[in-house]
Amino acid sequence: MEITKISTPKKIPNGNDLSFGKIFSDHMFTMDYSEGIGWHSPKIIPYGPIEIDPSTMVLHYGQAVFEGLKAYKTSLGDINLFRPHKNFERMNISNERLCIPKVDVDYCVECIKELVNLDKNWVPSVNGTSLYIRPFIISTDVYLGVRPSKTYKFIILLSPVGAYYKEGINPVKIFVENNYVRAIKGGVGYVKTPGNYAASLKSQMEAQEKGYTQVLWLDGIKKKYIEEVGTMNVFFYIGDEIITPSLESGSILSGITRDSTIQLLKKWNLKVVERKISIDEVFSARKENQLKEAFGTGTAAVISPIGQLVFKDTSIEINNNKIGDLSNKLYSTFTNLQYGKIEDDMNWIVKL
Repeated sequence: MEITKISTPKKIPNGNDLSFGKIFSDHMFTMDYSEGIGWHSPKIIPYGPIEIDPSTMVLHYGQAVFEGLKAYKTSLGDINLFRPHKNFERMNISNERLCIPKVDVDYCVECIKELVNLDKNWVPSVNGTSLYIRPFIISTDVYLGVRPSKTYKFIILLSPVGAYYKEGINPVKIFVENNYVRAIKGGVGYVKTPGNYAASLKSQMEAQEKGYTQVLWLDGIKKKYIEEVGTMNVFFYIGDEIITPSLESGSILSGITRDSTIQLLKKWNLKVVERKISIDEVFSARKENQLKEAFGTGTAAVISPIGQLVFKDTSIEINNNKIGDLSNKLYSTFTNLQYGKIEDDMNWIVKL
């Protein structure tokens, strides 16, 4: 791998002043794909603009995928990654759906290690902060025509971040979308491609104007069954079951934190169920005092308790708008694992 170091390093920000996704480290990783050659020319270079032709295909047809993971600094100064191989396994699922050549999972993890090691001073040490890692692939053929590109560029960026939601671990207010549709079975709802997120912006903007943190999406056909929040998978603790929407719909992202949550719940001998769950069932459970907790899971927020759900003209408060015991236990377990405060008996941590 060719490495070119920056000549004038940027000032590293104070860890207490970090938000999310606004500051980037000194270096980035790039790699190219050409038909007949494969992935080639891996490089680490100074962070900066990339020059592309105005007719580059990604700008017109959106053939692109991305991932998101984090690096965490422990109290001993070590740096941990959380299940990074899963991110590139999922990227290959996205690649297959978007007709993008697959990447070598193990090699990509090694590239992240190399890049993070070079910019290790950018991994913040303030409690609750981390280094967000954004791998993405864009199509790069210079061509105005609808077909898969024959060339691609793979890039990895690093960004020191604080909490994703301003509420932190406090419960968030969620608006249940009943007008717009994000994804349907047979589409691309289950992959991480920019178009999915573009489709969600109108609803998210309208929800935020009304004072809500995020949008909870329902299925695109009946607008009845719960799918996911814009940036998170969701779980509902009803009676003695913890229920999360099944991935069988083909329109829900297979979250890595979602999978990890399911594994932890089973380890704790709690009854976790993956199935269809309607918004009416959730509201009925609240009316019958059976809805104990609701929370979202995702790389950015880890665990985000849901304190209020609003659907049409009805609003319900969950667990008195306070973080529940289960949400708190999950959040503590994940963060303690990620920051190296407890033993990793799940073999989820990859050390640099």
